[in-house]
Amino acid sequence: MGGGVAGAIKRVGGTNIEKEAIAKAPIEIGSAIETTAGVLPCKVVIHAPTMKRPAMRIDAENVKKATYAALKLGEKLKIKSIAIPGMGTGVGGVSADDAAQAMVAVVKGFEEKFDSIILIDRNEKMTNAFMNFLKKK
Repeated sequence: MGGGVAGAIKRVGGTNIEKEAIAKAPIEIGSAIETTAGVLPCKVVIHAPTMKRPAMRIDAENVKKATYAALKLGEKLKIKSIAIPGMGTGVGGVSADDAAQAMVAVVKGFEEKFDSIILIDRNEKMTNAFMNFLKKK
């Protein structure tokens, strides 16, 4: 959990999140696991990888699989609200538009399962892409 979203989660939430995730590794693409949230203001952190190895180039299909796995696990855990950051757009090399399109397509199939699904990112290009694809029906 050194870079990207995983690194940020570890830095803010604490190293116990990483230790617990490592104990459950490896996590295959298309699978997800949960860990405690450390000091983050949520109950659990769901980990859904987009790549087999760090810094690996991927395509939007991996983003779609990871999004599906995260939402499926959230549903199984009976989570009412879930926040998912843009995935695959850093070292994975997926464009913001392709990642957003893949993620929104999956999210639309889970809208009835959660009270809220929040697509979030620190990058304005990613948040704009989310908004653009959410507006399309």
